[in-house]
Amino acid sequence: MDPTDLLGTWRLERVIEDRRLRDTSQVDGTLVLAPAGPGEVSWEERARWHRPDGDVEVRRALRLVRADDGWWVRFDDGRDFHPWSPGEEVVHDCDPDTYRGRVSGTTCEWTIVWVVTGPAKDYTMTTVLSRA
Repeated sequence: MDPTDLLGTWRLERVIEDRRLRDTSQVDGTLVLAPAGPGEVSWEERARWHRPDGDVEVRRALRLVRADDGWWVRFDDGRDFHPWSPGEEVVHDCDPDTYRGRVSGTTCEWTIVWVVTGPAKDYTMTTVLSRA
């Protein structure tokens, strides 16, 4: 699944199962993937996080950048997050915690699952994206 095949607006539905807090919350909103120059795609999430103590507006910006060794997901400030490797597990060490993720699906609907463990965090975040 090439990131350029995913350009457009996506409906975002996310469930966060926090084992540490024994809490499950939901996020809903949109993801827009748009061309951002040669070999680059912008990733803009705008959503509402439904929490027990009230809803919170959330945003996240990433970049998908074509490199010599394939596509990479980068934070908006340019730091590497993880390789774009649909179907394969990716790992991001964010000391002291570890993020293990997997992207799967099709160009019509895809899922991102992150399992985050460590001394500070213990949760699973599942995001389902479908064409808006």
